[in-house]
Amino acid sequence: MSGNKQWEIFIRALASLGGSAGNSRMRAALDWNDSAYEKAKAELIEAGLIVAGRGRGGSVAFGEGMTSQLAAASLDANTQMAASSPSKDVSRPAASTKQRPKKTATEPVPRNGANLGFEAKLWLTADKLRNNMDAAEYKHVVLGLIFLKYISDTFEEHRAKLLANQGDYAGANAEDPDEYKAENVFWVPADARWSHLQANAKQPTIGKIVDDAMVAIERDNSRLTGVLPKDYARPGLDKQRLGELIDVIATIELTAASEGAQTHRSVDLLGRVYEYFLTRFASAEGKNGGQFYTPSCVVRCLVEMLTPYKGRIYDPACGSGGMFVQSEKFVESHGGKIGDISIYGQESNATTRRLAVMNLALRGIEADFGAEQADTFRRDLHPDLRADYVLANPPFNDSDWFRKDDDVRWQLGVPPKGNANFAWVQHFIHHLAPHGMAGFVLANGSMSSNQSGEGDIRRAIIEADLVDCMVALPGQLFYSTQMPVCLWLLAKNKNADAQSGFRDRRKKTLFIDARKLGTLIDRVHRELTDADLARIASTYHAWRRAVSPNAAAARMTESSLGDSAPEGAASAAMPYSDIPGFCKSATTDEIAAHGHVLTPGRYVGAEEVDDDGEPFDEKMPRLVAELHAQFAEAAKLEQAIKANLSGLGYGG
Repeated sequence: MSGNKQWEIFIRALASLGGSAGNSRMRAALDWNDSAYEKAKAELIEAGLIVAGRGRGGSVAFGEGMTSQLAAASLDANTQMAASSPSKDVSRPAASTKQRPKKTATEPVPRNGANLGFEAKLWLTADKLRNNMDAAEYKHVVLGLIFLKYISDTFEEHRAKLLANQGDYAGANAEDPDEYKAENVFWVPADARWSHLQANAKQPTIGKIVDDAMVAIERDNSRLTGVLPKDYARPGLDKQRLGELIDVIATIELTAASEGAQTHRSVDLLGRVYEYFLTRFASAEGKNGGQFYTPSCVVRCLVEMLTPYKGRIYDPACGSGGMFVQSEKFVESHGGKIGDISIYGQESNATTRRLAVMNLALRGIEADFGAEQADTFRRDLHPDLRADYVLANPPFNDSDWFRKDDDVRWQLGVPPKGNANFAWVQHFIHHLAPHGMAGFVLANGSMSSNQSGEGDIRRAIIEADLVDCMVALPGQLFYSTQMPVCLWLLAKNKNADAQSGFRDRRKKTLFIDARKLGTLIDRVHRELTDADLARIASTYHAWRRAVSPNAAAARMTESSLGDSAPEGAASAAMPYSDIPGFCKSATTDEIAAHGHVLTPGRYVGAEEVDDDGEPFDEKMPRLVAELHAQFAEAAKLEQAIKANLSGLGYGG
């Protein structure tokens, strides 16, 4: 078995044990001999994928900020062991394999949060350069440089077209800033271009050179005024490590070339790197990471359910802009045009707002974030906006918020000062267009709390027939909190809509209990897989969709013909049906009977259990007999343990 395979098996085993385990426990899980185990462990420690722990017997664990997926991706992207001599016993690899890992380029490993592969390689390298710098501070150092690389690469790409002087660009002046701005490309002055930075990366003045580049770019591009970080010259930032970081980020262009110009450009890959680094920094910052990042699987779930093909999209607590990025990806993946959506956002934190502006600029997306950062409740930057879609992940259970009692937004009740949950909900409703829809994340308490008038506001929302769907999500999805959360989907108009293909959903609400979905990616974090997201979104779409007259016939045809039925006979027009333990369509009267509580578990019931066909009169005696046999075995083990303790002088 190759060394690379040994590493992979080791990583998978460590992940199955929760990301850390004693050496004896790991040996037992792997069933390897001591020599093979110690060899693989030493190589993985040297590669930086795991660390050695303390204790009497020793232990191993993933390194700080490392998950099983990241470790596996780093392994795939950076190492390939030469084949060792064949061994029939793959569970006990021969200890004589001495091959060292050899670096190679491989395809990125797909993952729900972001495509892994070279991104993982860059993260591992960049994180080593962080040294003792706090992740919250280092985040702006790295992401600012990635953005600078992006706009420089985009500029050089368009400059090459202008210099070619052909077709639409015949007679164009490559040094005219208007030629670039006309194509939505940022103008980059000569002393701010990446080639200039990299040529001076080893100079002790590199910090000032980067700052000057940021100032020059902001000066010549009004959209970026006040957005870019400009403190690279500060004494606390190691200039040698800064130069090394510039060299690391420069390798993104090489990756683009190696993956093929037909499928990737360096600017596309920079967007992937930016998104992946946001994820890793959110993980590194822990609780504070939730202030600027919503896990992409949660964002994707909302986007896939709401399907924002065109119209105005609004997020009044936009963080680093993840909702907008996923909306853009959705439109593109379904053959739409980015120009079909207009984006409006607001963010109260100045540094987080800058992340959002850069995040969208990386993808050529124009957005209206208002003139500056501002608290949504104190100063609504888009007071007249009526959005087609609201997508948001507001702060959970915020007790430190500004309330004006006669605010025009409190149409369904004045929210309590001690919790802003229903202030956010009413803010979303206030900004919806007549046919608008909202999808947002809230803490589970919002579905059932009756404190300080919250229950009255929730009842008013239900009686106004605004609640379209409720989704209970599994715990451990967020970096900022371990508390379970839910998704609210509101619809301003539930009437049948032939143009959108929606059926009449008045006085009805869909409940989805997705708490059992998701996969652990490390000891404390879970992700919804593509299959999980598809199940949730397709259930909602089937429920709200108007069923064609031929759908039932198609369903009967597929059922009666079995494998011989034409492919897609029932297709996407399959009607919705309740699934015990997962989804339930409930009426407003049913919700009222439950005290206007919106917890899906109250409605979906218990999951059906398959009948094994064994009669109860036969099964019960058999199970009782098995239980007594296990009692007897436990008694034997107890006596054996006591005897061993007595032999050691601890008979007591």
